[in-house]
Amino acid sequence: FTCRSDSLQKNQDLEFERNKERFEFLKWGSQAFKNMRIIPPGSGIIHQVNLEYLARVVMDQDDYYYPDSVVGTDSHTTMIDGLGVLGWGVGGIEAEAVMLGQPISMVLPEVVGYKLLGNPQPLVTSTDIVLTITKHLRQVGVVGKFVEFFGPGVAQLSIADRATIANMCPEYGATAAYFPVDDISIGYLIQTGRDKEKVVCTRKYLEAVGMLRDFKNSSQDPDFTQVVELDLHTVVPCCSGPKRPQDKVAVSDMKKDFETCLGAKQGFKGFQIAPERHNSIVKFNFEGCDFELAHGSVVIAAITSCTNTSNPSVMLGAGLLAKKAVEAGLTVKPYIKTSLSPGSGVVTYYLRESGVMSYLSQLGFDVVGYGCMTCIGNSGPLPESVVEAITQGDLVAVGVLSGNRNFEGRVHPNTRANYLASPPLVIAYAIAGTIRIDFEKEPLGINASGKKIFLKDIWPTRNEIQAVERQFVIPGMFKEVYQKIETVNKSWNALDAPSDKLYTWNPKSTYIKSPPFFDGLTLALQTPKTIEGAYVLLSFGDSVTTDHISPAGNIARNSPAARYLTSRGLTPREFNSYGSRRGNDAVMARGTFANIRLVNKFVDKQGPQTVHFPSGETLDVFDAAERYRQAGHPLIVLAGKEYGAGSSRDWAAKGPFLLGVKAVLAESYERIHRSNLVGMGVIPLQYLPGEDAGTLGLTGRERYTIIIPEKLKPQMNIQIKLDTGKTFHAIMRFDTDVELTYFHNGGILNYMIRKMAS
Repeated sequence: FTCRSDSLQKNQDLEFERNKERFEFLKWGSQAFKNMRIIPPGSGIIHQVNLEYLARVVMDQDDYYYPDSVVGTDSHTTMIDGLGVLGWGVGGIEAEAVMLGQPISMVLPEVVGYKLLGNPQPLVTSTDIVLTITKHLRQVGVVGKFVEFFGPGVAQLSIADRATIANMCPEYGATAAYFPVDDISIGYLIQTGRDKEKVVCTRKYLEAVGMLRDFKNSSQDPDFTQVVELDLHTVVPCCSGPKRPQDKVAVSDMKKDFETCLGAKQGFKGFQIAPERHNSIVKFNFEGCDFELAHGSVVIAAITSCTNTSNPSVMLGAGLLAKKAVEAGLTVKPYIKTSLSPGSGVVTYYLRESGVMSYLSQLGFDVVGYGCMTCIGNSGPLPESVVEAITQGDLVAVGVLSGNRNFEGRVHPNTRANYLASPPLVIAYAIAGTIRIDFEKEPLGINASGKKIFLKDIWPTRNEIQAVERQFVIPGMFKEVYQKIETVNKSWNALDAPSDKLYTWNPKSTYIKSPPFFDGLTLALQTPKTIEGAYVLLSFGDSVTTDHISPAGNIARNSPAARYLTSRGLTPREFNSYGSRRGNDAVMARGTFANIRLVNKFVDKQGPQTVHFPSGETLDVFDAAERYRQAGHPLIVLAGKEYGAGSSRDWAAKGPFLLGVKAVLAESYERIHRSNLVGMGVIPLQYLPGEDAGTLGLTGRERYTIIIPEKLKPQMNIQIKLDTGKTFHAIMRFDTDVELTYFHNGGILNYMIRKMAS
């Protein structure tokens, strides 16, 4: 294994080599705009930097105190709710308007009270708690609602634990997941090195306005729209998967559950592998040694993402487990791609000071960088011999990660099963090398002396972890790391960014391109017109995520985006990822609906293809959309429930807009994606209650005329006519008058341009 500093430096050098143009653009922006501050790359994940450094809890400005709040362009902005700062994710499109001075408009949300009782068991981690809550709240149904945590159980949770729970708010569907400020919150501000005088003022202000809570005093509990409860003592160690964050599985059931999924029908909990192939084995050679892969073999094990890497209890827990594992003589197979990507430099500091970093490194968990990694598909390629073995055996290989998202095709194209787990469990499964293990009955491994080592032999207790945390997670660390955060990156400091007020577009750039969103924009409003005879570009079932709509991972070599980049003289090694090329609409339009795990009802296999109905040909989605565009045909998309779940990805709205999609007709939407569609002028339509494509007999092969009345009002019913003669109604999901204003303008950014111009 390369040593920690080598792998970290190599990745940071590669990052600047590949993303130099993007970083220059950002640095230009920080100089061209007032009140814009850049935290340089390589510093950490913004949510953790916000938690540990930026957030103030109470603002002090112009002789006024008022509560801190935040909106962010990533859905996991909600992490800061754990510290008592109300925050949530908005679409990038909406955020751009906010930066230009436009207030946020929303329907007043219901607030669901989530009462926590009892104490967690000694072997349970905050990850187990949040995965349990995620499944529970998905069942309750909290989309578009605020969740507020209360009850005596909250007092048992550290701020890091609360932040972990608040972070996964998008996975359970709520808008915000708020923990009011209490004395533990105030203590955290001191622990992380905030100014003591300001902390005293913060406490006095919150006390004076009745916002400082004592969770053990039930008389302070607010009235909620609805109350649900969880006894923390009932939580058991668990994972979630293999394809969705809400599909919780107790660790004791993991082996049985995976083996059931193998044979189950293709779906969220099924891979449809024939029974006679369940025990298939493929032999391969890696670095001169022979190994075997089977269904359930772990090939990626990553301690990653903002959810867990900000939490000292689970990070130190992983370090202590690694120490005990190494001392017991256990190892990780060399072909498994292991990595550790902390959310900030503070994590590295306390792992090193507590003496566990070297043990993590010995098991392959070296620091590879600071930021979003495996959770967003940035794990990099697997060894070729591993990929060949997976492909040869059509194996369901596994990724285990301490992240918050495990949707199909997101983590890695070659890991069809992906499980979310606590950092200690990530290491445990890496050592085992398979998900098909019952930790209670089977050993993790056998050491050189022939002794069987079980997970219970090396699992650290909550008391062990807390003792190390009290000793090594101290204010001085936070002060030392953050006082130099904006100047520590030499590569960033050396970047020579343009100083002009207007950005100079480089026509040769394949990263930064002047977008076409304002082409043909006039000062006068254009009256919205009825959508005549639209074809259906794609027809989906439930839970189509923004990763399906706008991938952030690898650019497949046979994709329209790859063909475009090749035509610009780039080699596959230079393609980088879709996420890195968000500044180029030509790449992103071609990458829309390019997920290799896309399930489109018009074609009989997974993949980014659809049927072009006028010709009957099956084409890549972009190529089909181009044919429709050239012929002047508008397009729509049909979908089921929870359309647009997952990341708050504005390209999941911008991309369809560029493909010519005028409307989406779905059973329900995730909040941020619906907002993004509105922001781009794409109409979000929703079936009437009790109706869907099945009950209406829609095949998607019809042509749709969507009647747009002259006078529009929020959430009105509109008429849809088919070329078959059938007529039905749907709800136009413009939820506020402000959203209707955006629609009349062709989108929120068009509205802002007109507003500024007038």
